[in-house]
Formats: sequence, C-alpha cells, structure tokens
Amino acid sequence: MSDVHDLITMGRVGVDLYPEQIGVPLAEVRTFAKSLGGSATNVAVAAARLGRRAAVITKVGDDPFGPYVRDALRGFGVDDRFVGTHPSLRTPVVFCEIHPPDHFPLLFYREPQAPDMTLTEAELDLDAIRAARVFWTTGTGLSAEPSRSATLAALAARSGGITVHDLDHRPMFWSDESEAGRYARAALKHATVAVGNQDEVAVAVRTRDPYAASAHLLELGVEIAIVKRGPEGVLARTAGELVEVPPVPVDVVCGLGAGDAFGGALVHGLLSGWPLERTIRLANAAGAHVAARLACADAMPTLEDIEPQEVRT
Repeated sequence: MSDVHDLITMGRVGVDLYPEQIGVPLAEVRTFAKSLGGSATNVAVAAARLGRRAAVITKVGDDPFGPYVRDALRGFGVDDRFVGTHPSLRTPVVFCEIHPPDHFPLLFYREPQAPDMTLTEAELDLDAIRAARVFWTTGTGLSAEPSRSATLAALAARSGGITVHDLDHRPMFWSDESEAGRYARAALKHATVAVGNQDEVAVAVRTRDPYAASAHLLELGVEIAIVKRGPEGVLARTAGELVEVPPVPVDVVCGLGAGDAFGGALVHGLLSGWPLERTIRLANAAGAHVAARLACADAMPTLEDIEPQEVRT
C-alpha cells in the first residue's frame, strides 16, 4: 500500500513560455521564461507542493523538452513513471501574452497532434488508477482520439475513492465542438466531483447560471459540484449543502495556472476530510497565490504559503 498515490492526474503537458515584458503583444516580446505547464500536470505539481504523493499520466515527444518535463516533475516531487514518449511527435510548447488583470491569450503549438493526445488504453496502468485515492481527468483529454477512449476507460476502471473530472474546455482542441457536451456528460457518469468555470459547466449542462448548473451536475451523478465564478468567487454544492466562498483579493500578475493551483488544493482538502467550505477557501487562496506570480508550476504554493491566508479570509 506504500506505493498507492494520493493523486493521479491524466492529461495535458507542455512547456510554457511566459513573456518577461508585461502588457505587450506577443510579436513585441523580447524574452521569455520557461516553465512546466499543462493543466493535469500543474494539478499534480500543486498537490505535491502541499505534501501529497502525486503522479501524472501523460506523454512527451522524443526531443530535448521530454527530459526537461521529466526532470521538472521529479524536481517538484511528482512521480514521472507514467510519462510516456512518442517517437515522432514534439513535446508541446505554449506561448502566452500577459495583460493583467484578466487577459492572457495563449498560442498553442500542438500540431499535428500533441503526444498527450495519443495516450491509449493499452498504455494505462489501470491497477494504479484504481488504487489512487484521487483520480483526476480533464475535458481536454476527451477532445480527440485515442485519448478520449483512454480517458473514458480509465474513468470506468474506478470503483472507489474520489474521482474528479475537470471540465477544462478548450474550443480550439475540438474538431467538432458540438461533441464536447456529450463526452463531458459521459465522463461525469464516473466522477464523484465536477469542477469548472461557468463557461465550462455550460458545455456539460447547457446553462451558465451557477445555481442551476450545480444542481444539474448533481443530477448527472457527482457528489460535489464546483462552479468557479471569477470575481464572484466559487459556488460548491452537494446534495445537502450549498457553499459560496468569495475570492481572495490579489493584484493579478498572470491568471494562468490559478485554476490548477485551486485543483491541487481542492484535492488536499478532500483527502484531509475537511468541511467543504474550508476546502474551497484553501483552494481559493492557492489560486490567488499563483495569480499574483508569473509562472504556473513554479509558483504553486506550499501549505505554509496559503493556510494562514485561508484562515483569515
């Protein structure tokens, strides 16, 4: 049992390049800072920074960025045993622009296909997935085959523990975006927790209203529905409880990665058995901590960084 992970995430990985010149178009940026990226990867890093035993199921290219990803994961304390290598595709690179407080456009280099989207069911360690205390999937993993079938197979293999589906909708990753809602609902049938912002939950339940959306998510079978509402905070709902938590005030530097920090702290709170409100407050504090900094993975907080802030808010 010592080999059981607190958290296994499955999905996107990449190398993020953050401009060191803030508030200018990408064409005018002169220098960039490199960081580990990808939503599922960042959530694993965030949980590891909070003391959890985390791993990520993903895939890199057979290029110099592949070893960088593995080294970075190990440096953050994330188990890289489930990171595969595609023989011909390139490890994705993502450029961003930074226009605080709320405009952070991304330019993805994931063509012709990202290695993480080539994950197949045959490559999965289903025993490890079953054993993990928390298993985390994302909407991006459903956007194309064979990752779609692999993600659904991994979810179907779960028979206990906490299973989180992050709705994580990126329209540019779907060749037919009209399919996104159907596959989101298919994933949620196997999840105990659903999390997403108002646009993302609308993909699954066809409404942005957080109260109606959270109720619909519970009807789909999850036990906890979490709707992130930006400056209005977070709404979290179970069959018997509705919690609304305001945001943590912060001077935003870069909003990218804040949601992933939220996810890692959410996992920590759920595994700790905390009340829902305390868990969401910690998750909000983690997101605010990252939003006040430039990078994603490199900015993920420790518990000491955020718990005093969480208690005060």
